Amino acid sequence: MTPPTPAPTPSAGGTSAEPESDVGLLGPGWVASPAASATSDTAWLRALLDAEAALTRAQATLGLAPDGAAEAVTRAARQGRFDVRALAERARAGGNPVIPLVAELTRAVGEEHGPYVHRGATSQDIMDTATMLVAVRALDLIRADLSRTAAALARLAAEHRDTVMPGRTLTQHAVPTTFGLKAAGWRSLVLDAHDRTGRVRDSLPAQLGGAAGTLAAFSAYGAEDATALPAAYARELGLREPLLPWHSLRTPVADLAGCLAFTAGALGRTAADVLVLCRTEIAELAEGSGGGSSAMPHKANPVRSTLIAAAARRAPQLAATLYGSLMAEDERPAGAWHAEWEPLRELLRLVGGAARDAVELTEGLRVDTDAMRAHLDLTHGLIVSERLSAELSGRLGRARAKELLTELARRSYAEGRSLGELLSEQEELKGVDLSEPTDPTRYTGSAGTLTDRALERR
Repeated sequence: MTPPTPAPTPSAGGTSAEPESDVGLLGPGWVASPAASATSDTAWLRALLDAEAALTRAQATLGLAPDGAAEAVTRAARQGRFDVRALAERARAGGNPVIPLVAELTRAVGEEHGPYVHRGATSQDIMDTATMLVAVRALDLIRADLSRTAAALARLAAEHRDTVMPGRTLTQHAVPTTFGLKAAGWRSLVLDAHDRTGRVRDSLPAQLGGAAGTLAAFSAYGAEDATALPAAYARELGLREPLLPWHSLRTPVADLAGCLAFTAGALGRTAADVLVLCRTEIAELAEGSGGGSSAMPHKANPVRSTLIAAAARRAPQLAATLYGSLMAEDERPAGAWHAEWEPLRELLRLVGGAARDAVELTEGLRVDTDAMRAHLDLTHGLIVSERLSAELSGRLGRARAKELLTELARRSYAEGRSLGELLSEQEELKGVDLSEPTDPTRYTGSAGTLTDRALERR
């Protein structure tokens, strides 16, 4: 029996499907973010072309290529000349997109100057250098969003310096803290991420080594000192000069993995707190514009926090793949280098999207100070038992103070009465003013000073 012919897949408009394209349908965390554009296939093509053109210009500055060749290659290396999809399909034959791109660029440059395209380089030189260019451009966008997030958190910390709320440890109320200190802590992590991404961004090098990292081909083409060429190449691109060719010395990629995974986790820390504190039964925080539900009209979901949290959960595993590529054999590894491209791009996209969402989250975050204050009383005053233990130990002795507070804690829950009320009935405490020690808003320790200290950091 002949099987039925599958029906054509409809598009949104009811006609046949569009050609396959990664437009971010399954990536709401990064779609339409600045980093998404900076890491797209066309952005990567732009970086590959920039790397090729810069190589010819660098050789021209050292007299290894005529100025006309540098001009011709730079002129030909215009992104619109090249079909990204065709290059991607042809990349399969040689295992990377540089090989078909060089053929196309050489053809575009023309017969006179075509021999100066890619001269002396290997595919990995161009691919690694383009990867560094993409990373620098994406990190600049990410760091701009981190700066905005840090500024928003600074405003929240200053505004709520003395807003008292329950501190929670192991999911339970512990002692009072302030929302200002919490926001200052979030900001501290964001600034740590900003610093780390800045250091890595400024350290990313160009790559130039030739076939096996010896620069031999450049000497064969007439360079008196081939070691001068990587520096000239790096200057053309605004990247760092490499100490050595790093075909199989993957420190730059590992550094990117580390700072990006850290940044995702730092932003995830804020998202995790918001997700807890915006629960219906807590509602101390709320996102400025929550997302809707397809089934429950009443919901305003914390979508920004959710997407940031998703990025933070994925980033460590992507970074692990990049760290795994440090184990690279020979002068060019088979597979380790190739395994880096997609997880690195996904990391840049995820972190870029999370940084974008963090701006929206922190700039629009709503704080319910009344809910925070009300929750201080949920444990009937037991949230200040630590302070009362210290206060009463000096008057009753440590053993008696512990015995009394343990008994009154039990009665507080059983009778639904506050700890302060029960203490006031104790004969041994008659005449002792416990109004301040039992006030949770008066037991925040050095939270205000610590918040001020944190806000001094720039």
